[in-house]
Amino acid sequence: MSFTALLSVSDKTGIVEFAQSLQQLGARLLSTGGTAKLLAEAGLAVTEVAEVTEFPEMLDGRVKTLHPKIHGGLLARRDVPSHVEALKAHGIDTIDLLVVNLYPFEATVAKPGVTLADAIENIDIGGPAMVRSAAKNWKDVGVVTDASQYAEVLAELNAGPLSDALRFKLAVAAFNRIAQYDAAISNFLSAVQLDDSRASDEAYAPTRSEFPGQLNSSFVKLQDLRYGENPHQHAAFYRDLYPAPGSLVTAQQLQGKELSYNNIADSDAAWECVKSFDVPACVIIKHANPCGVAVGADPFEAYSKAFQTDPTSAFGGIIAFNRTLDGKAAEAVVKQFVEVLIAPDFTPEAQEVFKAKANVRLLRIALPEGGATPWLQGRNAQEAKRIGSGILVQSSDNHVLAASDLKVVTTKQPTPEQLQDLLFAWKVAKFVKSNAIVFCKGGMTMGVGAGQMSRLDSARIASIKAEHAKLSLQGTAVASDAFFPFRDGLDVVVDAGATSVIQPGGSMRDQEVIDAANERGVVMVFSGVRHFLH
Repeated sequence: MSFTALLSVSDKTGIVEFAQSLQQLGARLLSTGGTAKLLAEAGLAVTEVAEVTEFPEMLDGRVKTLHPKIHGGLLARRDVPSHVEALKAHGIDTIDLLVVNLYPFEATVAKPGVTLADAIENIDIGGPAMVRSAAKNWKDVGVVTDASQYAEVLAELNAGPLSDALRFKLAVAAFNRIAQYDAAISNFLSAVQLDDSRASDEAYAPTRSEFPGQLNSSFVKLQDLRYGENPHQHAAFYRDLYPAPGSLVTAQQLQGKELSYNNIADSDAAWECVKSFDVPACVIIKHANPCGVAVGADPFEAYSKAFQTDPTSAFGGIIAFNRTLDGKAAEAVVKQFVEVLIAPDFTPEAQEVFKAKANVRLLRIALPEGGATPWLQGRNAQEAKRIGSGILVQSSDNHVLAASDLKVVTTKQPTPEQLQDLLFAWKVAKFVKSNAIVFCKGGMTMGVGAGQMSRLDSARIASIKAEHAKLSLQGTAVASDAFFPFRDGLDVVVDAGATSVIQPGGSMRDQEVIDAANERGVVMVFSGVRHFLH
C-alpha cells in the first residue's frame, strides 16, 4: 500500500512510533519544522514541506503550509476528473493522511500572568486550515488530530485503506477540535480589557473580565436519555469538554438501570452537598432538596441519622456518601427503596448486598485530590441557567463559612455545641431551595423547609416535618438562607424549640429581629452571606 502522510504536530507524544509504523506500511512522509527534525533524527525518511512547495518557511514559522500544493493535495476529490486534471497540470500530489495537533493555546492562556504576546503567538493558523481542508474532503483523506487516535488508525491501515466510517469519524472529531480551539481563542480575547498604552509591550499581561464578551462553551454528549423531566420531553446528557475532578460526570456506574434526567439532576445535588463535608457524611435528596443530612463516625451512623430526619420523603430518594460504603451501611440502606446510591467507592461486601437489587444504580465517583473544599475554593467555577433566548452565568456559590466569620449579634453567646450546630445547619441550607429553613442538632438535620414563597411557611413546614418524624426540635440550631424581614419568622422557629439561629443579616429591620432574639433568650449570629438557590 502506497500513500502520502503529512505530519505536523505541536504535541509530539507518540509521533515517532506512529510515523515508523506508517512508513512500514508504505507511507511517504511529509513534515514541517520541529516535527520533521524529530522524525529525521529517528532515522525516518522524511520530506520537508518546503521541498514540496518550493517555498521556504517564513515569518518565524507563521507561513509554511498555507500553499496550493498542500491544500490542493488535501482538498482535491479523487472521483472528480477536473480535480485530478488540475492536480496534474500544476504538479500537485495528493495527501492521503494528515496528522496535525494544534499549538497549545488553551494550556498557554491557563498559565497565571500569561502575556498577550504569548497568547497571540500560540494561535495556530496553518494547522486549523489544513485540518479543515482534510476534514472537508473526508471521503479521500484521513485526518488525525489527537495522539489517542493513532492506535485505531494503525489498526485499520494494517488491514487495508481506512474505511469510510473511520474517516468520517475522524473528520467529525477534527471539526469538533477546531470549534473548541476557536471557542477558546474567542473566550480569551473577548475577555481581555486592553490597555492601549501597553498593547505593544511583549511583557504585557492584560486584565481579563471574568465574563467574556462572547461566551463559547463546548460539551460532549455522554448519552441520550429516555426522556426529560417528563415523558413527553426529549433529553440528552452532556459533560464539559474538560470536566472538573470529582464531578458527577466522572462517575462510573457499577450496576443498575440507565440513569434518567431527574436521577442525574438529583444525583448532582446530592453529590455536591455531601462532598462539602470533611467528616463522614450522608445526604438524602428528593426532588433536588435535601430531606436528610447528617455526619457521623462512619457511613452507617451518618446514614442512620440522615434517614431519621424524614423517612417518608427518603422513599425513592438519591443517597450520597463521602466515604467508601461498607457492608454495614449497605445493609441499612438496602432496607429502603433508593433510586441512586453514590460514594467514592464500595467495598466488595457492599456491592454484594446490592446484587439482589439489580435496578439500584450504584455510582462510584473519586473525590478530587486534597478533598473537595480546597478545590472548590480555588477553581472559581461558573454555572449557567438557560432562559428564553439567553443564558444567565454566575460564579458558583463556593463560599465556605468559618467560625471566625460569624458575628454574634445577641446578648447571649453561643456555646461550642451551638456553634458547631449553627455551622452545620448553614452548610446544609446552602443546598436547600429558597426560601430555606433548616433545623439541626448533633450533626443531623431535624427538619427542612424548602422552596416556599414565604419564609414563614418554610419554617412551619420544617416544624411539621420534624413532628411527623417524631423528632424534638428543643435545643436546635436553625439556619435561614436569607435574612428574616420581620420578627415573626424568628418567633416561629423559637416557638418550635430553636435556641440558636444563623442568618445573613442585612435587613432594614435587623435590629427588630435582634431585639426579638434577646427578648426570647436565644443566640443569633450573622453570616454576612446569603445563600439563595433557585
